[in-house]
Amino acid sequence: MTRPSDHRQYAAATDRNREPILAVLQAVLPETGTVLEISSGTGQHAVFFAPRLAPRRWLPSDANPLAIDSIAAWRSHHPCETLYPPILLDASTSPWPVEQVPLPASLADSGFEPGAIAALVNINMIHISPWSATLGLFAGAERLLPPGGVLYLYGPYKQQGQHTAPSNAAFDESLRAQNPDWGVRNLEDVVAVAIAHQLQLVKTVPMPANNLSVIFQR
Repeated sequence: MTRPSDHRQYAAATDRNREPILAVLQAVLPETGTVLEISSGTGQHAVFFAPRLAPRRWLPSDANPLAIDSIAAWRSHHPCETLYPPILLDASTSPWPVEQVPLPASLADSGFEPGAIAALVNINMIHISPWSATLGLFAGAERLLPPGGVLYLYGPYKQQGQHTAPSNAAFDESLRAQNPDWGVRNLEDVVAVAIAHQLQLVKTVPMPANNLSVIFQR
């Protein structure tokens, strides 16, 4: 990852995975409403998806203030009327800013409507965050999603305790070396958390580079 001369951060993987992810999102997201992206990272996905998923609105978020700066910078370079300003949001905490009364000024001033959230999108977070972030993500989905609402996940997963490729096993080892609370998760463990929070697994979609799209519905 490199940083351009402004606050935009750049992740090369985003350019590689954005088209396959978009194809799945177009097929599974509700046709209207607001999509809340949890852990938006650089903001490259947000500026790519928002205009292509209109009339849905896209609300990016992240727990890292530097990421918020990057998302805002990408948004300023690629303005889109359906892309909200980013918000600081830590999935492991509760309540989330979108649930606060009154709303934070940045949300209220943007015209955000809390009741319009129809889907949550979470890309490449679960394996590079503590398990508490996953628990918080599903708890938030239970609180926010209406009946029929969608939670979309993307990333690498073990299945039945086994890595799906040697590269994923090596990646898992490198993650755990950086932080013992990180690591490629068992899909079955994630599904169990979903069920505990009133979400059902709809389907998984194999993706490039041994990743999965995992779609849940409220």
